[in-house]
Amino acid sequence: MTKRRRASKRSATKPPSRKPSRLSPPSHVPTRGLYGWITHTELASSDPAATKMWCTKVLGWKFKPSFHTPGGEYHLFAYSDKGGGAIRATKPSETPGSSFAVHVADTRAAFEKALREGAEEVVPPTRVMEGVTIAVVRAAGGVPIGFSGP
Repeated sequence: MTKRRRASKRSATKPPSRKPSRLSPPSHVPTRGLYGWITHTELASSDPAATKMWCTKVLGWKFKPSFHTPGGEYHLFAYSDKGGGAIRATKPSETPGSSFAVHVADTRAAFEKALREGAEEVVPPTRVMEGVTIAVVRAAGGVPIGFSGP
């Protein structure tokens, strides 16, 4: 077992020690019991503030402190104790919409397995914050599938 893996196992049992702020993303602790579940939904909106207000009023979603990214504010929400996501601004050529990520034990391994099974690469494994790496593939039938995990 590598030093990096040992460190991530320790962090999985220890609660985050810092509070999220508007300047940095929150720390993340993987949830082993949710592997294979859709646990993150990202909404790309042409008006994130309006979408956030609508989701609060209509869906009852609770929002956590947002944080700044190179693409703008990332508004985190929770719709249950096991799932949530974020609202972000659309990119210039992007149509508003949503995407999801499936929680996996190892993002790189899931990504590589998907490619071996015929998926096409969309976004290679990319570390987005401590403890979280994401990747996106286009699965059979053209469906985009996101992976999120260590």
